Amino acid sequence: RSEIILSSKDLKVLNLKLSDAGTYTCAYGSQTVSISLHVFELTISSGGHFLPNEVPQLTLMQSSSHPLPSLSITLFNSMDNMVRPKLLQNKTPEKYILELKKLEATDSGTWTCHIHSVSPSINHNITFDVKVLGFQNPDSERRYATVDSTVILSWRLNFQQIIWKEGFKGELKWKQENATTHELLDFNVTTWGEKHETPKNSHFRFEIPEKKPKSNIEVKLPKVRFSHSGKYQCQLAYNRRHTQSTIELVVMKVSANPLGPLPRGAKMTLICQVSSPLPPNAHLRWERVNGTQADVKKSKQNEAKVEVNVSAAGLWNCRLMEDDDMKISLNYPVEEAPVWISYVVIGTSIAGSVLVFGLVCLCIVSGISWRRRRQRAKRMAQARQYLLENKTCQCQQ
Repeated sequence: RSEIILSSKDLKVLNLKLSDAGTYTCAYGSQTVSISLHVFELTISSGGHFLPNEVPQLTLMQSSSHPLPSLSITLFNSMDNMVRPKLLQNKTPEKYILELKKLEATDSGTWTCHIHSVSPSINHNITFDVKVLGFQNPDSERRYATVDSTVILSWRLNFQQIIWKEGFKGELKWKQENATTHELLDFNVTTWGEKHETPKNSHFRFEIPEKKPKSNIEVKLPKVRFSHSGKYQCQLAYNRRHTQSTIELVVMKVSANPLGPLPRGAKMTLICQVSSPLPPNAHLRWERVNGTQADVKKSKQNEAKVEVNVSAAGLWNCRLMEDDDMKISLNYPVEEAPVWISYVVIGTSIAGSVLVFGLVCLCIVSGISWRRRRQRAKRMAQARQYLLENKTCQCQQ
């Protein structure tokens, strides 16, 4: 593992180990030169391959022919920001164990370990790679969509960005509001960075976009339904460890009761609702387009529905607001029914009232007639009984 460079007479030691520490002497005739070699070895747990929220450990060992100094250790992350590790109890000066904070996907990169000692004077840097496989999405996010719209849910993996050279796999699931879980697709990434996706058998209608970044997992809902709401969870697995990112899809719809054009003098209730309760900083708001402040109706805190009563035709708009930011909106046009429809409605109402009145009268007359027939039948039965009794008495005489 060592060789002498003939041109400079330097000694070159390859694959340096802790056991190589010591004093090296070069003799030339009666002259000798001694050099003390102090060797450090830095190792990182899991070979430097992690998932988010995992806590890595660094082990720094030193070896020298002289008494070992007390070391001051400083770490710098990939953004060159100082990181203060937790020094675990070290029983011997040969070994230091450092514990870092929980990692995030953004912590991937080349880190630096700076070693300092006053006596002997040591200022030495050791670089090491940290690779955190995960999502560039937040752990949990919320997406809004309106009924009949098109939405693409996307999870951005960072395996290409950090040059991850280990194979891993994953899956995408959809959990509905009623807690029913559907498996949508499986995927795996080879050690060469090739990604393969396999849709699962499901009644859920979705598409996998062809044009997308190679590191993304995406599903496209071409026509969103109210029932498509729920939590879409993408999970990846590496070396029997897991991490996941969840997108909650909240769907909005608007409707009217009763449906159809609004007859003159009638009222209609417009209903705007979302598929799950809103956060405290969000609300639904009905407002009439080109209307006044009196035409605005807001939902109460944490409510998932708001209703407004209208008595005139016009265009109404329902908005979902987070703070002052509008996330989605839907229009509902209230159309005035033609005059003849109003007359038909009025005529139908009158005819219905007359029909009901006629039925009531018919029922009363029928009831009186039935009662009279019953009384008549009762009197005839009594008369017949009386005649029978009298005829029997005459025979006995």
